[in-house]
Amino acid sequence: MAAAALLLVTLSAAPPAAAAGNPYTAAPVSGSLGRYNVSGVYVAGVSSGGYMATQLQVAYSSRIAGTAVFAAGPYYCAQNNVAQALNGCGNNLSPTYLSNLEYYTRLWATYGWIDPVRNLSGKPVYVYHGGNDTSVKKSVNDDLVSYFRDFGASVQYNSGSAAGHSWVTPYGTVACSGTASPYLNDCGTDPQRELLTKLLGGVAGPNTGPLGGRLVKFGQSTYAVNGYAPGLSMDASGFAYVPATCTAGQTCRLLVALHGCVQGYGAVGTSFVDRANLDQYADTNKIIVLYPQAAASGVNPNGCWDWWGYLGATNYPIKGGAQIETIMNMVRQLGG
Repeated sequence: MAAAALLLVTLSAAPPAAAAGNPYTAAPVSGSLGRYNVSGVYVAGVSSGGYMATQLQVAYSSRIAGTAVFAAGPYYCAQNNVAQALNGCGNNLSPTYLSNLEYYTRLWATYGWIDPVRNLSGKPVYVYHGGNDTSVKKSVNDDLVSYFRDFGASVQYNSGSAAGHSWVTPYGTVACSGTASPYLNDCGTDPQRELLTKLLGGVAGPNTGPLGGRLVKFGQSTYAVNGYAPGLSMDASGFAYVPATCTAGQTCRLLVALHGCVQGYGAVGTSFVDRANLDQYADTNKIIVLYPQAAASGVNPNGCWDWWGYLGATNYPIKGGAQIETIMNMVRQLGG
């Protein structure tokens, strides 16, 4: 994720270094997704996962209650064009054409391809951009902020850190300003407290000891719209962290957490799952965290989420989009 030309499409990353030990993670256990008492669904993502989070929020604004995005631009930014994805949605060699993106959003809502845009008004949105991120330029992140604000969302924008292109977390193994695998940077801050406070209205402090819930490793093909997740450039396995309180039947919220390119299970193992600093907050705030997994394929060699149409279908950012619907099938199964 180092240079704009390598952005989320043609990254040529070196093999990931093994993450240092993190004693505060839960070992995955094989199983299936259960059904829980879910009161609200939220999405968060970084890089290509940030673009996918926005696609989920806009397409299903009646179901998704809020969004957090690290290092990504506005909805439908690529406009089904890989050149625009690189030059306008990572680098700023061309504009994002924000007014066009907003036009398409309103038009598609009238067709019923996405939920009514009025649902975006008042939605909590958290956006993060690091000052050393050269993969997604700040102006692109700025346009994401403008996009959501133009539809009336309540946006909190953190653009003051020195982070490289990454998900910033206290459990990061990369120096703050770096851009390197596994793209989990430690800046001495806790953006997860900020984003969860924005989305949920407040949070209890994280569990800084051994986690008390279960990390379930489940088969994603069960939820794939074609019955075969690898055919959608998704991994055979996904993960979900379920706190004991949620298993016991208490009301919980659901957060869908979406990794970036070369950051999924096939590339870095469970580094993102373990170190995103979400399970720690989930344990003390009754939050189920769903970690869908994209995977490398011939059309997607770096395991990115489909935000520019690499699967060959133009419906990738709307209801019916293959990856969107597969993720939503998981959300529905969990009770969302």
